[in-house]
Amino acid sequence: MLITTERLTMRQITESDWPLFLRLNTEPRVIEKCFDQPCVDDVRARFDSRLPRWSVTSGAWLCLVIIDSETNQAVGITGFDYDGRSAEVGYLLLPEYFGLGYATESLQSVIAWAMRVHLITAFQGIVTEGNCASEAVLAKCGFQLKEVIPLAYDIGGILYADRLYKLNTCS
Repeated sequence: MLITTERLTMRQITESDWPLFLRLNTEPRVIEKCFDQPCVDDVRARFDSRLPRWSVTSGAWLCLVIIDSETNQAVGITGFDYDGRSAEVGYLLLPEYFGLGYATESLQSVIAWAMRVHLITAFQGIVTEGNCASEAVLAKCGFQLKEVIPLAYDIGGILYADRLYKLNTCS
């Protein structure tokens, strides 16, 4: 499985991507608006759950490494979890690649691929209140804010609203 754009190549995560995955899930600037600092064992369990070969019926996250095609450097991960009705999208980028449009470009291509190859037409993204960059990515990809769930998610002992974005390519 390989998805390419003008600047990026995305491929399914492999065991050799553990250092990248660990950094993405523990780097304070990456996770500050996403979740509390997890222990390494929890990150490893999450990583291991994404390693098996993915299929649309596997019930697991499709986790793709985002690679800058010019430098061949991994810049983050993207993907989705499909439940048979809707795909929940997600992405994490290394801080040195924030603001370069990689999240938007990769998400747009993953959505287009999911629509073309697997006929998935409904997508959602859940963003913690205050994660303005992630909200901007979803908006650029055509998602619309559909629901705000107050006090839904705890990060560092502070309750934040969850902001639920949806994209339906059929309507």
